Amino acid sequence: MEVVATTCLKQSQGFTRLVPTLVMALGYAVAFYCLSLTLREIPTGIAYAIWSGVGIILIAAIAWIVQGQRLDMAALGGMALIIAGVLVMNLFSRTAGH
Repeated sequence: MEVVATTCLKQSQGFTRLVPTLVMALGYAVAFYCLSLTLREIPTGIAYAIWSGVGIILIAAIAWIVQGQRLDMAALGGMALIIAGVLVMNLFSRTAGH
């Protein structure tokens, strides 16, 4: 839902378009509610790092596919490092709550 909300944030054109603004607000509300449920089991730092990392990748992919935004090699390399960090936390960290 956070990815949908962030995508609609751009489409809202500074909150001047009603439907994208409403979808954005609802999306963020649902996303934060789901995050609050996750925090019952996973430490805040780990949960937020995963949420942020996955969100960055998904939003960048949607911006590329839907909005035609281009990414250079440095941006792609940085995102690869984010994915690697999320994988390391999930696979090797005892803090991750699994």
